[in-house]
Amino acid sequence: MHKIMNVAVIGLGWMGRVHLRNYTEMPGVRVAGVMDTNPEALAAMHAQFGVPVFDSLDALLDQPLDAVSVCVPTVLHLPVGLKVISRGVSLLIEKPLAASAAEGRQLLEAARGAGVRLMVGHIERFNPAVQRVRELAAEDKVISITIERVGPYPPRIQDVGVIRDLGSHDIDLIRHISGSEYRKVFAVTATTIGKHEDTALITAEMENGVLGQISTNWVTPYKSRSIHVATTSRYIEANLITQQVKAYSRFQDYNDHYSIKEWPVLYREPVRSELTAFLGALRDGTEVPITGQDGLVVLETIERLGVC
Repeated sequence: MHKIMNVAVIGLGWMGRVHLRNYTEMPGVRVAGVMDTNPEALAAMHAQFGVPVFDSLDALLDQPLDAVSVCVPTVLHLPVGLKVISRGVSLLIEKPLAASAAEGRQLLEAARGAGVRLMVGHIERFNPAVQRVRELAAEDKVISITIERVGPYPPRIQDVGVIRDLGSHDIDLIRHISGSEYRKVFAVTATTIGKHEDTALITAEMENGVLGQISTNWVTPYKSRSIHVATTSRYIEANLITQQVKAYSRFQDYNDHYSIKEWPVLYREPVRSELTAFLGALRDGTEVPITGQDGLVVLETIERLGVC
């Protein structure tokens, strides 16, 4: 039987609360504490889940911990991550890894030096629809991957633009699905609401020849998350919200006849799968499924786009 794992959550915004809820529902896991600078958030989480609360990071890290979820704003990933690492505690940092590639490298170097496991929370890799798309794409030669991730402007996001917040998901997914690194990548952007870009169109060519395109913005009045993959024998489309996947066969003899296969939906909460995989890797001494290096590549790709 596995030992009870002591975990903590730093940052109780929307994603931090999702991590906390999932930890409290997982067998073999004990929440040793949560930390935030907002006393109202601490009181709410203590009332809802009965977990110990801390308004000091040092006090939280004085607890016996096996793993920590870092869910603070991106600009705080470096100082918070370094402090956790300095205590020898493995951590999952929500995407993006850091505010810049230089800060991401600092985190990787510190984790390696301390022998600490560092995972990056690129949650969409755990979406069942993405996993099915990747399986289907691997059966054939991929021609192109097109992703749309749009929605209304989120007032809670103030420290980064749409590329780092939303587009980072898909910069990672194109690399993940294509199984290749970026050869060329370009972007055009617009800023219409806040101080950061809120609309972006990204085009890429991967080392293996796969073409990639990402449309992401905060100016659409509804949320849309979709992937379209063209291969030499089929066309695959997925709705990442409903987790539905369809595969269209190639046109036969240049006429309009083709078959459609809809893959059954077995909904799973990606965060639960992500945290289970993270803690499983720590228990088993295996590599975490999304490494710090994976997160760093995303940051380096964003900086190739000229996004500050």
